[in-house]
Amino acid sequence: MSIFRRIDPLIRLILGMILLASVLPVTGRGLELAHGVANVAVFMLFFLYGLRLPRRDVIEGLGDHVFLVPLVFWVFGAMTLAGWIVWKGIAGLAPADVALGFLFLGVLPSTVQSATVYSSIAGGNVASSVIAAALLNIAGVFVSAPLFSLLAGNSEAGLAGDVIVKILVILLLPFLLGQGLQGFTRSWVQDHRKLIGLLDRGVIGLAVYVAFSGAVEQDVWTSVSAKAWAAILAGVAVLLAFAHAGAWTVGGLVGLAREKRISFLFGGAQKSIAMGAPLATVLFPAALAGIVLLPLLAYHLIQMMVAAVIASRLNPPSEVAD
Repeated sequence: MSIFRRIDPLIRLILGMILLASVLPVTGRGLELAHGVANVAVFMLFFLYGLRLPRRDVIEGLGDHVFLVPLVFWVFGAMTLAGWIVWKGIAGLAPADVALGFLFLGVLPSTVQSATVYSSIAGGNVASSVIAAALLNIAGVFVSAPLFSLLAGNSEAGLAGDVIVKILVILLLPFLLGQGLQGFTRSWVQDHRKLIGLLDRGVIGLAVYVAFSGAVEQDVWTSVSAKAWAAILAGVAVLLAFAHAGAWTVGGLVGLAREKRISFLFGGAQKSIAMGAPLATVLFPAALAGIVLLPLLAYHLIQMMVAAVIASRLNPPSEVAD
């Protein structure tokens, strides 16, 4: 039981929702209803994002161009290109929608919580990690979906008119509303941090459950062959290796000090299930979202374990001894 408690709570939540969807999926008309409920929950999630992120922090963070500009190009440029290459590379080894999930993985921003936590453990610059993660996720609201659609081309996930409206209404509008209401809600947000944290995780869990229910309805456990699973894991391994080695190298090339280089590493290599799962429920039909999410789910679960090992290796000996 103690081992179970040591597992990151978000990983436990994701695994629990996958298990629940596998045993008791919502299907048929119920899946469409659950998809609608998930969209409402995503609206609230992005409203809370807008409420919580202080505009002052954004303005201050924008001043560190040497750190932020290369990180933005790495996350939305190099990682997107890597995701596109893996998508094309495994196209014949896995179902088309599963392979497309690597492109979706590539365009996502980095995590907020775990990138900051692991940066702290490794001796990185926590302030830079917080600001970078927040700004990357703001950029992701505006960049990830259009970038994915542009590169997806004529696939099923092209950015149709109704999807554009959903992005505007479910993602951008609530975020802007939250930013606009900050002055009136600041004290409420500070007094209810635990509740907001629970809502965050609840929405992520709901999005994963609904998306994976759609995948179960499409017989994911039988339609995705052992060969395809091997291709998924191989693609994830390639992306993880490229993400960590590349981010560390770029951080050194632009002359970052060790602390900020560590922050660059975790900010540049991790991908956000907190953004990816809700975004998938908005972009894709209920029956497709879970299939497309498979590479992201695998990447997210493995990245947490990889990050723990890297953080312990980077942590200065003096801090380990403490």
